[in-house]
Amino acid sequence: MDQDSLEAALVDLNLPDIRFFQSVGSTNDEASKWIEAGAPHLGFIMADEQTAGRGRSMHHWVSDPGTCLAFSLILLSPPFDSQFFSRLSGLGALAVRGALQRKYSLPVQVKWPNDILLNQKKAGGVLVEAQWNGDNLKAVIIGIGINIAPESIAAVNLIPSDLNFPVTYIESSLGYPVDRLELLHAILHELLFWLPRISIQDFIREWESSLAFRDQWVELSYTDTPTNPQDRTGITPTEVGKVIGLTQDGSIKIVTKAGKLVTDSVGEIHIRPAVTGQSLPPLD
Repeated sequence: MDQDSLEAALVDLNLPDIRFFQSVGSTNDEASKWIEAGAPHLGFIMADEQTAGRGRSMHHWVSDPGTCLAFSLILLSPPFDSQFFSRLSGLGALAVRGALQRKYSLPVQVKWPNDILLNQKKAGGVLVEAQWNGDNLKAVIIGIGINIAPESIAAVNLIPSDLNFPVTYIESSLGYPVDRLELLHAILHELLFWLPRISIQDFIREWESSLAFRDQWVELSYTDTPTNPQDRTGITPTEVGKVIGLTQDGSIKIVTKAGKLVTDSVGEIHIRPAVTGQSLPPLD
């Protein structure tokens, strides 16, 4: 992969500027620098290797050359009300899900708020970062990373303390190599389709329909345990609940084992399938 092949693969998407790097620390960091230097709306950055990528809670994500997709898209003065900012993780996740389903018929789900699951294992993730001018949303960076080849989950690339969910890669489910540029094109096509629709009800319905563990009992835990966690969500530091859907702003809705309805809008909660054998109330 190089600059010319990347531009040729994406030519029909009419992106205003495309930047390719053989190796960067983080495509989101490069996008942030570019915004400060005058990046255009829908400016796009792709790296063949990412040495200091990160996910939610600053978890590390490293990609070796030729094994992953690692890219960022810039939304400059985003064409939607800032109240829909919290839907952007869903935008990236739905784009990946749609591309993998349409191209490969893979059973992809979204583990709220930003993880791409394949056979209940993490195959990728979305990291959304914003730049503000006071209360005004100046720009948004949507960073997406996807494990493609076996080497993408080699032990050298994974930092054990950062792993909180089993991982996988796309080719493990397909049994044959993936053309990364074809998949990239499909993801960006989906993202550009949903971007102008982010404020409508169909967007939430689509995101909600893709939720992993919906109507299932799950274990809930905090990214960082607050001093008084019930001040924020009503969930104790370790809790069991049932995922029941999303609110209009993209917050997850959970019913605790005690029957209390709570929501989380910022991704403070980690979700895992509940351990089998627990005594849980019946699902309604």
